[in-house]
Amino acid sequence: MANNEELQTDVKSVLEDPSATAVARIYADAFLDACGDDADDALEEFGSFLVDVLAANPDFDRLLTSGIINRDDKIKLIDNVIAPAGSELFTSFLRVLARHDRLELLPVILGESRFRHEERSGRRRVQVRSAVALSESVQNQLQQQLSQRFGFEAILETSDDPKLIGGLVIQVGDTVYDASLKTRISQLRDRLRQRSLHEVQSGRDRFSHPEGD
Repeated sequence: MANNEELQTDVKSVLEDPSATAVARIYADAFLDACGDDADDALEEFGSFLVDVLAANPDFDRLLTSGIINRDDKIKLIDNVIAPAGSELFTSFLRVLARHDRLELLPVILGESRFRHEERSGRRRVQVRSAVALSESVQNQLQQQLSQRFGFEAILETSDDPKLIGGLVIQVGDTVYDASLKTRISQLRDRLRQRSLHEVQSGRDRFSHPEGD
């Protein structure tokens, strides 16, 4: 029992390690380079493998991605179970990950592969938060405007946030463009507060230094 808990903790810590993303990005680039023009099909196979094989078979997932068995036995599993149904490219990629004890990074590698593929194709994901759900026509118009503004094809990921009251919050990578009504009200409140403080201070200065002194 203790051994299982230690294994689960080890896997979790690897996925939470900030360096995991950097390592996953290296494998993602190598995967995409090997895919060439077939990246879309390869990514679909990659995603299906995680959902239809690993997520649907937790015991097999643990065998393949944890330290329960050694890397040679993992490669045998790949050859016996995955190779007959999978493409040679994807199967070879899994063997490489097994040899380097990186199979636990499969979800991270898939995410990075999708992101890097979009970048290579001139597309980028843009997070858009609004107070109410945006209609399809508004989304299409916004998508066109953002694509023209930033010079890439924007892939919108929309979400609702009633706290915004109105307006939009748009995030591109690490940059946030906040045009929400909530923020505007807060900024207006701050300006009014500063103006009031300035007027109070000006009044104090006039009383402290009356004309003619």
